[in-house]
Amino acid sequence: MSSKRVTWLSLTWVLVFLCLSVELEAQLQVGFYRTSCGLAEFIVKDEVGKGFMRDSGVAPGLVRMHFHDCFVRGCDGSVLIDSTPSNTAEKDSPANNPSLRGFEVIDRAKARLEAMCKGVVSCADIVAFAARDSVEITGGLGYDVPAGRRDGRISLASEASTNLPPPTFTVDQLTQFFSNKGLTQDEMVTLSGAHTIGRSHCSSFSNRLYNFNGTSGQDPTLDPQYAASLKTQCPQGSTNTNLVVPMNPSSPSITDVGYYVDILRNRGLFTSDQTLLTDTTTATQVRQNAGNPFLWKNKFASAMVKMGQLGVLIGEAGEIRANCRVINS
Repeated sequence: MSSKRVTWLSLTWVLVFLCLSVELEAQLQVGFYRTSCGLAEFIVKDEVGKGFMRDSGVAPGLVRMHFHDCFVRGCDGSVLIDSTPSNTAEKDSPANNPSLRGFEVIDRAKARLEAMCKGVVSCADIVAFAARDSVEITGGLGYDVPAGRRDGRISLASEASTNLPPPTFTVDQLTQFFSNKGLTQDEMVTLSGAHTIGRSHCSSFSNRLYNFNGTSGQDPTLDPQYAASLKTQCPQGSTNTNLVVPMNPSSPSITDVGYYVDILRNRGLFTSDQTLLTDTTTATQVRQNAGNPFLWKNKFASAMVKMGQLGVLIGEAGEIRANCRVINS
């Protein structure tokens, strides 16, 4: 074999090795902060626990925050950025304001992390850790969170409006929407189960109670007794924008399969919840999840990990914000 041939083969293997190394380095890693800030995940978990003790509604808020972060520009912490006189940020989009909550938990965790490991832990990773801890503290399964995300520098309210599925979506619209983000229909049904905890403002579903589809009645797919209960909590014509109801009345603070049980009883709160029974495949998945809590909890953990890797910034992209609410100057 000629020396040129050997040299060419050697160079080829070097290039392959370098490409593989770059690819491996580009991936998020479990235990990413093990050497650079060893207590990072513990500190976030501690702050989530404290926040939960003050207000159990913080947990579903943080799970939802992670979802809303990842679906807009990827999981880059852009949902945390405050609006300025020249820009309305994601958090002030109608899709997020006034319903999104838990920002103070992220702030407290970030302040402690900056004091201990300045400029190391990203806000995007804090959100991902906090969502996992919120699932666990409410009875779901804990899971390892691959980390190494960097923080984005752009946050636009207009992008939140176009990248977050509204509560009026049909199953076909939801399936396509999640597919556009690289998530399967089964993962869509699985992640919808996050509605087992938390609350909703009346404005998100009042169209199902009054003047449904231009008629004077209510959504015929809604259980009449449940509809009557909702009407007492959300009176027609009320101007109180702060009225809220639990997403899953039987266990609003527990991550369980009550969401799927409710759907089977025609008690899904949103159109986008109840619509899961209108498709043969998704209806089967609803029944399977309702009947096998451990299966769903495992699937939910896996789907959260996958969602948490959508459009992440890594390496030298983005930044590590010093204050999660403000991009670095």
